[in-house]
Amino acid sequence: MEGFIDFLNGIIWSPALIYLCLGVGLFYSLLTRFAQVRHFKEMWRLLFNSNESSEGISSFQALAVSLSGRVGVGNIAGVAAAIGFGGPGAVFWMWVVAFLGASTAYAESTLGQLYKVNDDGQYRGGPAYYFDRGLGWRWLGVLFALSSIIACGVFLPGIQANAVGNAVVQVFGEGSIVSSSYGDVGTTKLVALAVILVVLAFIIFGGIKRIAHFTQIVVPFMALGYIVMALIVVFINIDAVPGIFSLIVSDAFTAQAGLGAAIGWGVKRGVYSNEAGQGTGPHAAAAAEVQHPAQQGLVQAFSVYVDTLFICTATALMILITQQYNVQGTLPEGQFLIQNVDPSVIISSPAFTQMALESVFGGIGPVFVGFALFFFAFTTILAYYYIAETNVAYLRQALKLNIPLTIVKLVIMFMVAYGTVNTAGYIWNLGDVGVGLMAWINIVGILVIFFMAKPTMKALKDYEEQKAKGVEKFTFNPKALGIKGADFWEKRYEEENKK
Repeated sequence: MEGFIDFLNGIIWSPALIYLCLGVGLFYSLLTRFAQVRHFKEMWRLLFNSNESSEGISSFQALAVSLSGRVGVGNIAGVAAAIGFGGPGAVFWMWVVAFLGASTAYAESTLGQLYKVNDDGQYRGGPAYYFDRGLGWRWLGVLFALSSIIACGVFLPGIQANAVGNAVVQVFGEGSIVSSSYGDVGTTKLVALAVILVVLAFIIFGGIKRIAHFTQIVVPFMALGYIVMALIVVFINIDAVPGIFSLIVSDAFTAQAGLGAAIGWGVKRGVYSNEAGQGTGPHAAAAAEVQHPAQQGLVQAFSVYVDTLFICTATALMILITQQYNVQGTLPEGQFLIQNVDPSVIISSPAFTQMALESVFGGIGPVFVGFALFFFAFTTILAYYYIAETNVAYLRQALKLNIPLTIVKLVIMFMVAYGTVNTAGYIWNLGDVGVGLMAWINIVGILVIFFMAKPTMKALKDYEEQKAKGVEKFTFNPKALGIKGADFWEKRYEEENKK
């Protein structure tokens, strides 16, 4: 099975997808005249609008739910893996993906808002909905829904749980060894798994409102705490900072690990971390209560900055400044091109980050990373559940299927347990397959939508025109803009005119 997963991974994550991710980001950046830069101040203003309703969550809550998916193991273990296999230059390509990906996030999240529906008093939307309603291609909506259910409900939760288990073991030790069908497992990991499952069940059985209220408290707290720890490491080693940035930039183009490795690992881990183009962000964006679709698109673009430019960079600087990393070559023998730490350390794990903090803070460093990983990974699992639930709801509506949502909850919990007790490499490869499938379908889909109708550009132009006029309350009339299939907004506009 592992051999087949590796083979499938190689096909999905071919250079074509890597350059497609960069290309689409550049495409939308140019078309929107770099809206991710021009509207940075507006993103910040919209972030704190209090607009929660009985049907939808606030823009900040939607950002928190989205960030709970974006900010996860990829920010800690993923960055370490990018450096370990692609060298310091991989960080530069993660920055490039973030900058360009912010425009992709705007496009897909605006589409999520445009084509959302009110499903039994709850806003739902995402790629499946905008492929169905925006393109009229129900088959593509069903294909994306199936791929996202498999990815977010089956493959991806295991990565988050696996990293938590490894981090807890590094902090507290294995504990007593228990034999199982998956091999020998320490009691420490089993206790951590039990805690995750109990809390997870309590929250996901409460729906999107409970998820949103939980993440809006936990996500800002954990992100800020993590960045503060990183800043302390940076300030203690402030003299080394210019050299580190120089190393990152120079290695991006003359990579010791190979230019292909630097770009490949930087882009792959960048897409995996910030999820721009992957199609996950639009689900949370669609759940938000806003006056205009473009507003949540801009807010979601900001989330990419938070994820990669702030948190991923924080991790990279800690690892590189303290030199707690190795770089492994691509030869069959896997020789180390750079070896600063014990070669037995697993590259695709939080170990580099834990060791970096331990070198500065002593024993509290790995403990802090363990707690950070717990919350980062746990909130990401919540986001994955919501995405899987939304796509099951789409299939129920589109195909008239009676699929109990309880099944989704139980499958997520089972995969969390499965991922915790399996090896990191195998689990990461499963996750890469899921991410790649969703990215292929979503990126190709949003390009087709653009060339057929240009709804995201029409929405942005309309919003900018109203903003220039200084309106107090924004309105959105899709019919006047020539946007078809946006039934929710058509109905809302008609109701507002009646009032």
